[in-house]
Order: sequence, then C-alpha cells, then structure tokens
Amino acid sequence: MFKNFKIPLISLRVRIFLSMVVLIIATSLLLITISIFQYKSVAKEYNQKRIENMEHYVKKHINYMLSNTTYPLTDENIKLIFKDKIHEISDIQNTEIQIYSLDGKLLKSSKESFSIATQSPIISKFILRLVNSSIDKRFVEVKTVNGIKYRSSYSLIKNKKFKPTAILKLPDIPDDGYYEKELNNFLIHLAQVYALMIVMAFGLAYILSSFITKPIYDFAEKLRETSLNQKNEKIPFSAKIKEINMLLLAYNRMIEELERNTIKLAQNERDLAWREMAKQVAHEIKNPLTPMRLTIQSFQRKFNPEDPNIKQKLNDFSESLIQQIDTMSAVASAFSDFASMPAQQNEVLNVVEVIELTLDIFHEDYIVFECAEKEIISKIDRT
Repeated sequence: MFKNFKIPLISLRVRIFLSMVVLIIATSLLLITISIFQYKSVAKEYNQKRIENMEHYVKKHINYMLSNTTYPLTDENIKLIFKDKIHEISDIQNTEIQIYSLDGKLLKSSKESFSIATQSPIISKFILRLVNSSIDKRFVEVKTVNGIKYRSSYSLIKNKKFKPTAILKLPDIPDDGYYEKELNNFLIHLAQVYALMIVMAFGLAYILSSFITKPIYDFAEKLRETSLNQKNEKIPFSAKIKEINMLLLAYNRMIEELERNTIKLAQNERDLAWREMAKQVAHEIKNPLTPMRLTIQSFQRKFNPEDPNIKQKLNDFSESLIQQIDTMSAVASAFSDFASMPAQQNEVLNVVEVIELTLDIFHEDYIVFECAEKEIISKIDRT
C-alpha cells in the first residue's frame, strides 16, 4: 500500500512559508497556554489570600473576646461567650462561622436554624490530624458542588498562653469568580489580537519567503538561459543572504570558465576548418592539373604540322588550358581572400560543345560520345 506512495515535491518558498506559519501558531498556542496557567495561578492565589484575610479578621475578633472574658476557657463556657457575639462577627465578615472543640464536636455556629444535637456535624479525624500536623496549624478543604468551587478553612484558636482552645471553621466559602470573568475577557481579547497578528504574520511570512527565494528563482532563470552558443551574462551580487551570494559567485566563475572554453572550442573549430579548407583547396587545384597534363600529352602525341585542321586543334588546345588555368586562379583567389570555395557561376552554354571540348583530353577507344542533337542549350557552370 505504501510502496507507491511518494512525498510530493514542495518548493523552498512554500517550505519557508509553512515553517513560519507553524512557528507562529505554535508560539501563539504556547503564549495562550502560559497566560491561562498564569491567570489560574493568580486566581488560586487570590482566593487563598482572600480566605486567609477573612480567617485572620474573624480570629482577631475571637481572640479579643477570649482575652477579655472572665470565664474559664472550657467547651461549655465558649458556648456562653459566643452566644450572641458570633452573629455580630458573622455579619461583620459576611461569612458563616463555626467553632468546634479540639476533638471535632460543634460548639457554636452563626447559623440561626442550626440545632446542636447528637446529629450535629463533626470534624473528621483526618482533617484534625492535618490541622495539628501543619506548620501554621490550619487546613483549607476544597470541594466542587454543581460546578461551583467552595473552600472551607480549619484553624486552631489559641489562648493568651498559645495553648489550643478550639477549632475555627469557615465553611463553604465560594471562590470569587472575578478572575474567571477576567480570564474569559482576557481570552476573548487575546483571541482577537492573535487572529489579527496571525493574519499579519501570514502576510509577513509570505513576503519574507518570497524575498529569500527570489534570488534563487532569478539564478534558476539565468541558469536556464545559459548556452554555449551565446554570450552569457554574470549575475550581480544583489542578494542579502551570504549563502546565495556564494552560489552566485560560483555561477559567475562557471560563466568565466565557460567563456574561456568557448573561445578554445571556437579556435579548435577554426583550426579544423582551415585544415579542411586546405584539403579542399589542394583537391580543387589538383583537379585541373590532371586534365591539363592529359591534354598536353594528347596534343604532343597527335601533333601533326601538316594536318589541315592544325589551327583549329591548336585553338581548342589553348582554350582548354586557359579554362583549367582560370579554375586554378579562381581557387587561389578564393583561398587568399579567406573565402569559401568559388560559388557556382551559371551561364547559358551548349552542353554538346562543352562535352566535346572536354573529351579532347581523353582519346581512349572505350570512350565514346554520341548525341542526336547538335545543340543542347542549358544554364550550367562551365568550370
């Protein structure tokens, strides 16, 4: 299934853009997470401080009453001492107050309807151990009811001699939702700000990725246009990135080396062309020499001063030599002028006459020329 799966090629611009986008989103999520954690930590610290302050002021009132009473500080006397005053303290601090004995039995409560009987609530031995074993002799119990978090504070009440007398409980104090509301408002504003920032960051990421990769695209275009058959231009060092400038430097060095090799190649091609031209010139000069030699040998062999057509034959012989000499002169002139071989010079001629004149060179018995027409006019090159 996965054998034929291939990861698609992604351009460098897209890679940079996606990397920056992922980095921005990851950073945003990290900052939001840290902000939420920080706000929750502050909210927790605030609620702890609030209940500590409440407990401090309640105990301050209680200690004041205990220090000014004339009753011995027994469980029964504590009920009498706080018979009415506990309601005043509860109203002042706006919280319910409960006072327990050291063994966890309820002595007095600010709740009017509360009936002190055998069913009265007690403090569990576990919480008593936590209160007595803690450094500051207090314990805060946290519980959640119907999605609302409540805190109950337990702390020792001491007399003037710092001897434990009773246990103060501030029951079921709801957490203040101020910081939760602030957190929600903060998250809403933060989401709006980050949405704007992410949009701006996407645009900036696209611009930066284009800026970084543009020199590479330009270099690729120049490299595509590089050819041996033309003069290649160097790329100026316009990029602000060191690695890309190193790439451009290597390209410019390659262009210089390419130009040098092109010059050498052109020189080699010229040398080869000269050699081919020399061979061709030698061949073109050698071609007329053979007919000239044969013509002279034939004329020398068949020369007869008493022949009545001697003047005509001498005239034909001279014209043949002149034609071959003209051909050699044309080849020499072309070579001296660094030109190509002589261009074809067409003229209107009698083909029969030209062939008969050419056959005067060859007198072998097996060479026979027959023509039914005396004239065949054509536009050809005599040479």
